[in-house]
Order: sequence, then structure tokens, then C-alpha cells
Amino acid sequence: MSPLTHQGGALLIVIILFGLTGGAAAGPIEDAWAAYQRGDYATALQLWQPRALLGVDFAQNNLGMLYEHGQGVPQDYGEAAKWYRLAAEQGNPTAQSNLASMYYVGEGVPQDYVQAYMWISLAASRFPLSAKEDRKQAAHHRYIVASNMTPAQIADAEKRAGEWQPKPSTPVR
Repeated sequence: MSPLTHQGGALLIVIILFGLTGGAAAGPIEDAWAAYQRGDYATALQLWQPRALLGVDFAQNNLGMLYEHGQGVPQDYGEAAKWYRLAAEQGNPTAQSNLASMYYVGEGVPQDYVQAYMWISLAASRFPLSAKEDRKQAAHHRYIVASNMTPAQIADAEKRAGEWQPKPSTPVR
């Protein structure tokens, strides 16, 4: 496994997202998380997929996670990258980190250190200050990616990250 592949990272973010909702009101997102926790990936998929199709970034990220790990769906790195990208483009730092990992190892996308560096840099800057461990881990992963790059590639990735703007949520067709 690549140092950027963080099986627990995606799970941690799902936990954080659940915590941000307060866990007080049960709804489809909480129900999906509860299903995921008990290993009922089919139900989690059934609840996350419609929201992902509507453009909800954390549902898109979680759908990507299901495809990346083959949970309730056949493992499909290309499909995982598609969903991570949709969420990452909206500014979801977990999805940005997940997409960076895929670019780093070349799963579902061509291996591309410039893209990996750009996405992990964005993630490092977008995790909330309260998510210190996530920010620290993203910065460490950025260092790992950079160790495989030339100074010109790093400059290109930093330029891309500096020019990046989140896209609005749009339904997936």
C-alpha cells in the first residue's frame, strides 16, 4: 500500500462528518452511516447514491470510498476516482486527499505526481483547524509526493493549487 492510501482516513472523515451533524436528528445521512458501520454496504449505497447524484459532496466522497474498497459494489478504482473528483472539485478536503492518493499510486487515474501534489496541498489547506491530525497527515503526504518530484513539477503543482477554485454542486447526469 502506498503511504498515501489511508484506509482509516476516509472512515475517520465519515466519523467527523457524523459528528458535525451532532448525531441528533436521524436522517438519510445518519442512516447511511449507521448502515456502513454495521457492514450493511448495500443500504449505505442506497442512501448515499441519490444524494451523490444530486451533487452532495460528502455523499460523493463516501460513494467513492465504497467503490475504492469494493464495499457493496464491485471494486472499481475508476468509479471511485470519478466520485472523489466530483466531491474534490467542490472543495471537500477528504475527497481531495483521497483523489491525491489515487493520483499518487495511479489507481483509477494515470499516475501523476503533479495532480497528487496539487490535490493533497488543497486538502492540507482546507481541513478545518480543528482537524489537526488530518492537516498534519495531509502535509506529511505532500512531503512524500514532493520527494518524487522535480522543483519544476512542484512549482507547477503549487501554481495549479493557487489558481484552483471550487465548483458549485451540480447534479450528476
